[in-house]
Amino acid sequence: MVQNETISVELVYIKPDCQTVLILDLEQGSTIKQAINNSGLLQRFPEINLSVNKVGVFSKIKPLDYVLNNDDRIEIYRPLLVDPKEARRRRVKEKQ
Repeated sequence: MVQNETISVELVYIKPDCQTVLILDLEQGSTIKQAINNSGLLQRFPEINLSVNKVGVFSKIKPLDYVLNNDDRIEIYRPLLVDPKEARRRRVKEKQ
């Protein structure tokens, strides 16, 4: 019996009040979507909607069918609450 090779990846989801980092051992050829589905993160954080939340590897947006490499860091991004340009304008205005 031939064993499939495995890879190790890190899965990160950060909220304002907590940070979750999981180390996952997956079969080589696994995708981001498979990693997230197998992690239990969607049950733990039901607000994550993979059709809305963007995902990435090492801060670069990737599709859910992206095939992972050993030591990749998968990040699930939350939607922005305020446009960064608008937030900067507010801060500048407050200082005046």
